[in-house]
Amino acid sequence: MINIIRRNLIDLPTNYSLSYYWCSGFMISAFMVLQILTGVILSFLYVADSLVSFSVVMSISDESMYGWCLRYWHIWGVNVLFFLIFIHMARSLYYSSYVKKGVWNVGFILYLLVMLEAFTGYVLPWHQMSYWAATVLSSVVQSLPVFGDILYKYIIGGFSVTEVTLIRIFSVHVCIGFVILAFMILHMFYLHYSGSNNPLFSYSSFTDLVFFHSYFSIKDFMCFVLGCLFFTVFLLWFSGLLLDVESYIEADVMSTPVSIKPEWYFLAFFCMLRCVESKLGGLCLVVGFLFFLWIPTFNKASVYCFSRQLVFWLIVSLFLSLTLLGFCHPEYPYNEVCKVFSVCLVTFIFLFKVLWMSKSVNSSLL
Repeated sequence: MINIIRRNLIDLPTNYSLSYYWCSGFMISAFMVLQILTGVILSFLYVADSLVSFSVVMSISDESMYGWCLRYWHIWGVNVLFFLIFIHMARSLYYSSYVKKGVWNVGFILYLLVMLEAFTGYVLPWHQMSYWAATVLSSVVQSLPVFGDILYKYIIGGFSVTEVTLIRIFSVHVCIGFVILAFMILHMFYLHYSGSNNPLFSYSSFTDLVFFHSYFSIKDFMCFVLGCLFFTVFLLWFSGLLLDVESYIEADVMSTPVSIKPEWYFLAFFCMLRCVESKLGGLCLVVGFLFFLWIPTFNKASVYCFSRQLVFWLIVSLFLSLTLLGFCHPEYPYNEVCKVFSVCLVTFIFLFKVLWMSKSVNSSLL
């Protein structure tokens, strides 16, 4: 066991040219462990009951300073986690890390699992926005052809979102946290097996090597400490910044919020879903984007190709624009702009993955 730890955390051969962008992987792992720890403690205090869940969650925040810190650390932690994941994935796309199939495939599954974990956790407080977000998303599942109604009833546990749904979501939220932990270990295994990508996009990952400790361990730890410092500042001074007003109102099935919207890290996908009149059409846009984002191809790094850089930054700009448009009310002209941006986003991610194919690929990457 000591030899395994030493081989993977101390004497791990690492490419010398890695920059601070490569620290995001370590920080994601650290914050994910903190999220799991705080989530386990909060699960001991939570009650999955539609009549008392909201009051229990509010009492955790209002009646104890430790409970307040614990809950808001968990809330802000998931926002920091998604911010780091977006940086991590953007860096992987820019430097074509997806040529390493094992690392990329497991990492993409991790991204989907984290999204599912975040959404199920968002529903648990049972406030207005969480209840209606669950209702809207479940209706998208119901729109699927053939198996839509069956899958909807299996997930929801009835004809609409009820206490049965809350119990199922709570169980899924707790279990997926440990599944994510297992996939993180698998992701690290593939990464250490094939070696990290590098800014020079050298196919041989094991050149110009230094040991991970202490050259990179100190760099990663410093970034983590600085991240925790900024995180704590926002937690103490702007704790409610990311919470909607509806998050302080108990769920009411007879009162629909004026504007239903998820957290910021889902807004781009939410825009793609709602900009098309057909729910199935919006779902096809989201699935198409995720599919082209996932599919591993062999491309040159953007650093060597200006046209690839241009397409990459267009993808980033469109994704950020859709995120901002998600805050807007679904009306003219926002819906029309969302349609154009959504189609362009899917088109550009398709072009980014298909064009500029590299023919000289080391067989060890296959």
